[in-house]
Amino acid sequence: MAAYSKPLPNTNALAKVYWDYCRQHELRIQRCKGCGKYRHYPLEMCPNCNSFDVEWVKVGGKGIVYSYVVPRRAFHPGFADEVPYVVATVELNEGVRMISRLVDIGPEDVTIGMRLEVDFQDVTPEFTLPVFKRA
Repeated sequence: MAAYSKPLPNTNALAKVYWDYCRQHELRIQRCKGCGKYRHYPLEMCPNCNSFDVEWVKVGGKGIVYSYVVPRRAFHPGFADEVPYVVATVELNEGVRMISRLVDIGPEDVTIGMRLEVDFQDVTPEFTLPVFKRA
């Protein structure tokens, strides 16, 4: 594996669970046991009902482009050879939204509502990043 030169996510004990599942190539997000709402990024308490009772649920990894941006300037040296690229807000079929890179889709080909599916990039021994490609 080549050296990874981009920033890695900051983690805390709660987020570590999410990243550990990603390392196993599983997209799991929190679901409140009190009200059934999904949430991402991991939180201690449900913002909907204030419950602390949570479970980690494997989700289908399919969704749509809700919104996107195309950086045309590298804001970090690790991205210099990749501009322009696509960063999207992906709305999963389960209704929760997450931000991720789109891969194998050029900026000129992205459309709002485009169907996507998750893929995983093993970038270091400790981190696997969820990215999305055209479904």
